[in-house]
Amino acid sequence: MMAETDLKILVVDDFSATRKIVINILDKLGYNNTAEAEDGSTALVMLKSALFDLVVIDWSLSEMSGLELLKQIRADSDLRKIPVLMVTAEDIQGIIVPAIKAGLNDYIVRPFEIQAFKDKIEKIFL
Repeated sequence: MMAETDLKILVVDDFSATRKIVINILDKLGYNNTAEAEDGSTALVMLKSALFDLVVIDWSLSEMSGLELLKQIRADSDLRKIPVLMVTAEDIQGIIVPAIKAGLNDYIVRPFEIQAFKDKIEKIFL
């Protein structure tokens, strides 16, 4: 098992400010091997061209929803084992159930505490 801090993490959100916040939090937690994508199709290209250990997806992406991106990751034999953590600010029940059925590893609701985010990541890799 690699040291947590070696994890390569892709952060997908269509708002650059939100990506920066998530990346700053990851940085504070010692995860500084991060990359960012502003939409689902860019994320898929990046995932196919490099090895990532975790994908943090915002639920509400513009052109392709977070759920659609999750489904595409799970449908790809090379990518399907990559853990996905979804960030959402929305009605949980309605969206999380289909996401979990589609293979979501875990989710966190914004705004979140740094410790809660750390716990979610650690839980995925336990």
